Amino acid sequence: MNKGLGMSRRTMLAGGAALVAAAPAIARRRGHADAARALHDRLVCLDTHLDVPMHFVRPGWDIMRRHSHDTDFSQVDYPRMVEGGLDGGFFAIYTPQGPLTPEGMNAARDTALLRAAAIREMVARNSAHFALAFAPDDAARLAAQRKRIVYQSIENSYPLAKDVTLLRGFYALGVRMAGPVHFKDNQLGDSATDKNRTWKGLSPMGHDWLALCNELGVIPDASHSSDEVFDQMLAGSKTPIILSHSGCRAVHDHPRNIDDQRLKQLADAGGTIQINSLSEYLVTTPENPDRERAQGAIFAKLRGLSAMTPAQATEAVADAAKAMKALNRQYPVPRATFEDYMAHMLHALKLVGPEHVGVGCDWDGGGGVVGMEDCASDWKITARLLKEGYREDDLRKIWGGNVLRVLKAAQDGRTKAPAPVASGGGGE
Repeated sequence: MNKGLGMSRRTMLAGGAALVAAAPAIARRRGHADAARALHDRLVCLDTHLDVPMHFVRPGWDIMRRHSHDTDFSQVDYPRMVEGGLDGGFFAIYTPQGPLTPEGMNAARDTALLRAAAIREMVARNSAHFALAFAPDDAARLAAQRKRIVYQSIENSYPLAKDVTLLRGFYALGVRMAGPVHFKDNQLGDSATDKNRTWKGLSPMGHDWLALCNELGVIPDASHSSDEVFDQMLAGSKTPIILSHSGCRAVHDHPRNIDDQRLKQLADAGGTIQINSLSEYLVTTPENPDRERAQGAIFAKLRGLSAMTPAQATEAVADAAKAMKALNRQYPVPRATFEDYMAHMLHALKLVGPEHVGVGCDWDGGGGVVGMEDCASDWKITARLLKEGYREDDLRKIWGGNVLRVLKAAQDGRTKAPAPVASGGGGE
């Protein structure tokens, strides 16, 4: 008995000595984290692809309340933006690709207009904490007022139907960035993930769309576009283009990512790549048709959310979240880690420098990796880059300066006077 107690004492003493020896390293890590957080909070941090507007049409969902991806799939809300030091970014007007028929295009147009209205309604409802932004200088002004910054973008210009001039109306509502396609080819051009290559690049209408982006001062966004569309956008745009949420093909060979040669061309033309955190684009994910069918069935039950009561919608989403957890146990898939995400960012930074790289995590659109599950973890990017030797000036560019520079170039390069901005806080 006494011998056992003696061993326990020796073990405790040894453990205490180990803790004392480790204390300086622990203190250094804590000091590094504190310094990184303090620096992060001095920056104006913008993410160029936020899909959170998808939740604005969900009955009862409130951006001012803290939510959890585990229970309702969301990754962005005001409390988590504050926690992660995310000042705002480009809130996406996203429309899934549908049939290229008059009925399909009209439905898409209506969906996009309602999504744009939902963004403005959210800002109006929470005007003490959020504000619409239209020009590059709005970001610093709104950050100084401690308001979250809401630029708007279009992901998939399919809703423009057969009339690209509808983009003028979206511009008047505040859209300052637009991409032509999503997962499938459409009337504007070819998608990176559609093997058909309908147009071998942009369609004739797609070239008109690009010219109108330049005329209005809208940043052309080549994320989701095929390599041929990227090449034609880069060659045809009078101002720099952006990849609002993409990765590096040299790190993971996926058609949604960009190869090194094109990345250098993007930088040479003044553009920027914003690194995506969607796991499938960061690491190899084996195909599993059974899992995909089951996942499709789960999310099919959520298509009528907007017609439900708040209680019904909350219950339906919670049930779907539970079903997805069960599906993940049944069909586990590899998930990228924070280090996998940083591998893409560090590769891009090494290749083209901090003047042409930024953050576009694709929150609420599939983004999220182990160790960085939602926007509450955004500050970790700053901490990791500081550890790699990047300085505050570099981080200021990465976290918003680059996209604002590209937006300024787009607006300075306008070929005609801008359309009037619909009221809603901010302006040019």
